[in-house]
Amino acid sequence: MNQCTDPGCGGAVEDGFCSVCGLAPVPTPTPSPTPSHPSPRGVSAPSGRVSRRSGSSRRGMLGLGMVQVPPVPYRDPATAVMSDPAVAERNRYCGGCGEKVGRSRGGRPGRTEGYCPGCGTEYSFVPKLRKGDLVAGQYEVLGCLAHGGLGWIYLARDHNVSDRWVVLKGLLNSGDAEAHKTAAAERSFLAEVEHPNIVKIYNFVQYPDPRTGVPAGHIVMEYVGGKSLRDLIADRRRSGRDAGLPVAQVIAYALEVLRALGYLHGKGLLYCDFKPDNVIQSEEQIKLLDLGGVRRAEDALTPVYTTPGYRVPERELRELGPTVSSDLYTVGRTMAVLSFRFSFGKRYPHSLPDPAEAPVLAEYESYRRFLERATHIEPDARFHDAADMSEQLTGVLREVLSKDEGEPHPGPSALFGPERFLAHAAGAAASADPDLLLRRPDPAETVAILPTPLVDPVDPAAGLLGGLSAVRPEELAATLRAAPSPSPETRLMLARALILAGRGDEAGTVLEGFAAQMPGDWRTYWYLALKALGDGDADGARERFDELYGHLPGEAAPKLGLAAALEAGGRPEEAEERLEAVWRTDRSYVSAAFALARIRLGRGERGAAVEVLDTVPELSSLHVAAQTAAVGAQVRGRPADLSAADLGAAGARLERAAGQGAATLRLRARVLEAALEWVLGGGAPPPGTELLGAPMDEEGLRGNLERTFRALARTALDPDRRRAFVDRANARRVRTWT
Repeated sequence: MNQCTDPGCGGAVEDGFCSVCGLAPVPTPTPSPTPSHPSPRGVSAPSGRVSRRSGSSRRGMLGLGMVQVPPVPYRDPATAVMSDPAVAERNRYCGGCGEKVGRSRGGRPGRTEGYCPGCGTEYSFVPKLRKGDLVAGQYEVLGCLAHGGLGWIYLARDHNVSDRWVVLKGLLNSGDAEAHKTAAAERSFLAEVEHPNIVKIYNFVQYPDPRTGVPAGHIVMEYVGGKSLRDLIADRRRSGRDAGLPVAQVIAYALEVLRALGYLHGKGLLYCDFKPDNVIQSEEQIKLLDLGGVRRAEDALTPVYTTPGYRVPERELRELGPTVSSDLYTVGRTMAVLSFRFSFGKRYPHSLPDPAEAPVLAEYESYRRFLERATHIEPDARFHDAADMSEQLTGVLREVLSKDEGEPHPGPSALFGPERFLAHAAGAAASADPDLLLRRPDPAETVAILPTPLVDPVDPAAGLLGGLSAVRPEELAATLRAAPSPSPETRLMLARALILAGRGDEAGTVLEGFAAQMPGDWRTYWYLALKALGDGDADGARERFDELYGHLPGEAAPKLGLAAALEAGGRPEEAEERLEAVWRTDRSYVSAAFALARIRLGRGERGAAVEVLDTVPELSSLHVAAQTAAVGAQVRGRPADLSAADLGAAGARLERAAGQGAATLRLRARVLEAALEWVLGGGAPPPGTELLGAPMDEEGLRGNLERTFRALARTALDPDRRRAFVDRANARRVRTWT
C-alpha cells in the first residue's frame, strides 16, 4: 500500500483509492516507450476519447449502441482466486457494538478470531470454506475471490449443472447477528430479481462451520468474469493516462445501471450502497453485484449500509432514510468519481469541484449540469426517478458524442416538440433577402420560434388543443378564455397565446393558476421564461432559461432559449457556445445555424458564417434559405473588405442553387451590385475572370446588371415596381459616348 498524495490526509491507498479521503493518488510519470510508428510531426496521437474511428467498429449495446466501450475480456475464474485470503485489520469491527477488533498491539499482529473486549461478542474473519470443500453435495470450492462488507466470496464448480462456475457468498464475521439478518434479506431480494444487468441467484445452501459445527448460510450466484468499475478506473490511473474514463464511456455504464435501479425501484426495492466496486464489466456487458444493502422502500428498521463519498448527507439519511432520490444520488457521485480525479471522500464529500479543477466539467457543460442536479444537496432538486434521469442522460450522451466524434447524434425529445423556425424564415426566403434571414428575431418572434412543451396526452383537453396550434394568438386566447373549467394544458396554451399577443401580465396571472393546479411542474418556469423574453426582459429570461438548462440538461430547448436571452442581452459569445452545442448534436434545429451565422457576421467572420450555413442539410426545407443567406454573407460588408475570390464564390454558389424566379434575380442583382462597387472602388480581378456568365469588369458587370433588372421588371405585376426596375436598369447600363 502507498501513502495518500492528498496533503494532510495520511491515509493509505489500496486498489487505487485512499481509505480515508477517497482520493486516487496522482500517478508517478513514467517514460513512454518509443512507438513503432510515431505520429507525423504536427499530428496528435489519439486522445483516448471514445470514438467510432478508434479500434474496432463493432459496438455493443452499452450506451444504447452509440458508444464503443473497450470490452473487458472474460477472466478465467481459476486465475481470480486469492492466494492469501485475509481481511485487512482496518476493516475489522465488532458485529455487536461496532468497535474495532482484531487490531495490532505492541508490534504483534491482530487476531483474526476472538471476542470483542467491549461487549464480548465473538468475531471471526477467517474464511469458513476451503479448497476442496463440497457444499450441499454439489458445489466444489476452489478458493476465495474477494471479501466485501458482509461476506466472503468463494469460487466453486457446480457438479450438478455441467460443472459451471458459480460464486458462493458467505458471512465475513460469523458472529455478527446483523450480518446474518442482512444475508438472509439479500437472499430474499435476489430471489425476486430477474434483470440482465443484475447478477443472478441460483440457490441458497448451508455448510457447517468447521470450527463450531454451526451451519452457515451461503448464497449461490452466477460467476461474472471481468473487472469492476473500480478496477477499471484504478488501472487507468496507474497507467498514467487521463484522470478519468472517457465521459461517453461513463455515461454508457450509468445508463445500464439506471436500467437496473429503475427495475429495483419498480419492485419497491432500494439499492442503498451503489459505488464503482459494485458494478462489473465482462466483455460488453455490465452487472450490478452485491445486493447486501438492498432493502424495501417502506422498511424503516433494517440497518442502512452506505459508503462515504457516495452516500447522501447524514442529515438526509437520519430524517428521510434511503429513498429513490438517494439511490440516484449515488449514481451521480459514482459518475463523477469515474470521470475525473477529486477528493470525493474528504474535501468534496457532497459537492463537485470547480470546473477549473476538473477540466472535464468545463469541456462538457451539459454533463456538468447533469451531475450537479443528480448530486444536489436538496433531494427535491434531484432527478425524480431512474427513467427521468436516464432520459436526460441520453440527451447529454448525444451531445458528448457529437462533440467527440464531430458528427451529429440527433434523437427525439419526450418533452418538447420541434422548433418553428420555418414559419419565421418563410417570408425572408421567398423574398431571397439575406438580411431578413440573418436578422435577429424580435422578442415575440423568438417566443414563436422556440420549441413548445408537448401536450400531456392524458389531459382532458388534449384532443381539442391539438387542432388549435395554427390559430392566431388573439383568436386562440379568446377561444381558450371561454373554457369553463380550464385543464392544465388549456392554461399553458392560453399563457403562450397571451405572450405571443404581447399580453404578458395576463399570461402571468394564468401561470399563477397553473402553478396552483400543478405545483412544482417545470413548465411553469418555461412559460415564465418565455414571458420574460416576450416582455424584453433579457436578464430575467436568461435566469429562467439557465435554471431550466440545469433541470433539463439533455434537452435542446432550454439551450436555445438561453442562447436567445444571452444574445438579446448583448452577450453573443456566451449564446454562441449553447448554439454550437445544439447544432453539433441535431441539425433539425436550423434556427441555431442562422443564429450562429448572425453572431459570426457580427464579429466580421464571413467565412465562419458561411461555413455553418453550409451545414444545413440538403434535405432540409430551409437548405435553399441557408444558401441564400450564405450568398448574402459572402458579399456583405464594405467593398474594400471583399475580394475577387469572395465575389466569385458567391456567384458560383448562386449558380449552383439557381432558380428561375424573381427571388433568384434579386439575389443575382445583389451579388452584381457588390461586385460593381468593388470594381469602381479600385478592385481589379485577374484577367479573364467572369461572374455569373459575364466578364467581371465594369462593362461586363453593368451589362449583366442591366439584363437582370430588366428581367425583374418583366416579373413585376405592379406598374410602379416595374418602372422602378426599368429605372435601375437604365442607371446601370453601359455608358456610351457617341
